[in-house]
Amino acid sequence: MKYDGTKDSREHLTTFEAGMNLKDVGDAVRCQAFPVMLTGPAIRWFNALPQGSITTFLDRTHGFLAQFTTRIAKAKHPINLLASPREMENQPKNFWTGFNDECMEIDGLTNSVASLCLMNGLLNEDFRKHLTTMPVWTVQEI
Repeated sequence: MKYDGTKDSREHLTTFEAGMNLKDVGDAVRCQAFPVMLTGPAIRWFNALPQGSITTFLDRTHGFLAQFTTRIAKAKHPINLLASPREMENQPKNFWTGFNDECMEIDGLTNSVASLCLMNGLLNEDFRKHLTTMPVWTVQEI
C-alpha cells in the first residue's frame, strides 16, 4: 500500500522493510523503491528533498519518520478499556465489537486484565440500567 501521510508512518515503514527483507535487497534498492510507495503529501515531501541529502536508507527512514511523526499511532494501554460504555448504550452489540477491537490493539494484554476491564464496563450502573430496559435479544443478534 502507498503511504499518503495520513496513517501511522512507523507502521508503513515496518511493512516496507519487511517486504524488502523478504526480497533480500540492499540499501540502494531500498532507497530507490521507497518513493514508489509514497503518494499525495508524502511524495511531495520526498520530491522536495534537496538533491544528495540522503545517502543511506537509514537517512531516508529518519527523515521520513521525523516528517510524519505526528501520524505515529500512540501506544494503547489497558486503561483505555476502562472507559465508560455510555456512548454505546444505544447499540449494546457495539460494546462487544468495540471492546474486542480495543483489546486487539493493546500489546501484552493479559486475559485477567481484559476480564477485569470487561467486568468494569458491564457493571457500569448506567449501562446496566440501559440493558435492563432493552428487549431480550437472541444470541445471534448480539
